Amino acid sequence: MSAGDDCKQFVAVTITSNLNSFHTDRRFPGDVNIANLKGKLELLTGCMMSTMKLELRDNDDELIQYLSDDTLTLAQLGVQNGMKIHVIDTSNKEPEDEEAADVSYKLSTEEYEQREESMRKFMERNKLGRFDEEKAKRKEEEEENETKLSASIKVGDRCEVRIPGNPVRRGQVKFVGKVHFKEGAWVGIQYDEPMGKNDGAVGGKRYFECKQKYGSFIRPSNLTVGDFPELDDELDEI
Repeated sequence: MSAGDDCKQFVAVTITSNLNSFHTDRRFPGDVNIANLKGKLELLTGCMMSTMKLELRDNDDELIQYLSDDTLTLAQLGVQNGMKIHVIDTSNKEPEDEEAADVSYKLSTEEYEQREESMRKFMERNKLGRFDEEKAKRKEEEEENETKLSASIKVGDRCEVRIPGNPVRRGQVKFVGKVHFKEGAWVGIQYDEPMGKNDGAVGGKRYFECKQKYGSFIRPSNLTVGDFPELDDELDEI
């Protein structure tokens, strides 16, 4: 076998991330360099290339080396079958979620309790929570937008799901409509891989059929329908 043929061989590794408990087994060509690999891993993990740091680990999860030179290939770095590539997001982003907002809310409540004001009066005076008319209006507009988006999504469509901090996932639309466990429009997805949360049923009510961990319900704004082949097909091509 020639040296050229040898560098075209694939190496099987496990991909993990510090963003979540996500892990998956993937095969990459031995001659793919770290810069191109990061582009593939951005799709898989949701971590941006610009803030991505890679660790090469053995099958006991022990650090072997950092994959920091973007010009070197997996073969040149000695990456072998069974090793792990751990993706670290170095952006140190603050969580933009309800929990983060709740921290500032509790601090404000404590401050006003010291002044012997009730939470309700404080919220009403500052137009917070249910007293925030602008927020309620924005939420209503968002729901209207989700409903409009759902009208263009059909059962059987191929789709790609992108949610900040999560790996890019692809699959097929299995359900579009309202559900009993949340308000608004939702889309039931059967993922190509076991990266979901259910089997198409939630709380004893079934919306569609699929294998366990392949199903999930997504807001219409978090997915795009189109000609999206399975990620394996793209990742195996350089």
